[in-house]
Amino acid sequence: MGIVLGLLLPFVGTTAGAACVFFLKKQISTNLQRAFTGFAAGVMVAASVWSLLIPAMDMCEDMGKMAFFPALIGFLLGILFLLFMDILVPHLHVGSERPEGSKSGLSRTAMLMLAVTIHNLPEGAACGAILAGVINGDGAVTMAGAITLAIGIAIQNFPEGAIISLPLCSEGNSRGKSFLLGALSGIVEPIGAIIAILLASVVTPILPYMLAFAAGAMIYVVVEELIPEASAGEHSNLGTITFAVGFALMMVLDVALG
Repeated sequence: MGIVLGLLLPFVGTTAGAACVFFLKKQISTNLQRAFTGFAAGVMVAASVWSLLIPAMDMCEDMGKMAFFPALIGFLLGILFLLFMDILVPHLHVGSERPEGSKSGLSRTAMLMLAVTIHNLPEGAACGAILAGVINGDGAVTMAGAITLAIGIAIQNFPEGAIISLPLCSEGNSRGKSFLLGALSGIVEPIGAIIAILLASVVTPILPYMLAFAAGAMIYVVVEELIPEASAGEHSNLGTITFAVGFALMMVLDVALG
């Protein structure tokens, strides 16, 4: 039951957020979007440290002073992987008029979906890697810690679902289609998590690398996308404040419940 919850909670958060399209007539205001983005960034940074990097190093404590090595390699590989995806995959961030990645003839809707997919990949990998650690049973991670990570990601996925579905509706899509696309933007998370679990079950020694890889990928998303979005436009401390709230909440959840 715990494994199923860990897999599905982030997707449920995205779906619930996408359902806002049925209740809100307009797009989320700039300030509210900035607040949500800052909060998501804080959650992801805290999760990367307490739920992923620290457990990755704890798993390698028998390496002594070199216990950092798998975490370092995995972290850098996660950064490089997302950098490669960002360059290769055509995508369009919400609120932007200029697509990024390689040139393509894809529609705005398709490129918006791809942008969210790139964002959600590391979150799925994070959930899968930590659940694989629970299944592996070496004690470095617990089911409570895995569920805590899933809850934290689900919380930050709620506004993300709304941020995707509302602009899709304002661009002429029906509310039903906008909801469906917004919800489906999160499906990559349980799929990615299952792949990570299967991979770790086959090659158990790579688990610390996988945890750190997910952390690196999440940090890339935070630095490349979320922090600039939270700080865009007229100067405001709102994004910084909500970043601190998200970071503190995830830190408390992970330490108190994990």
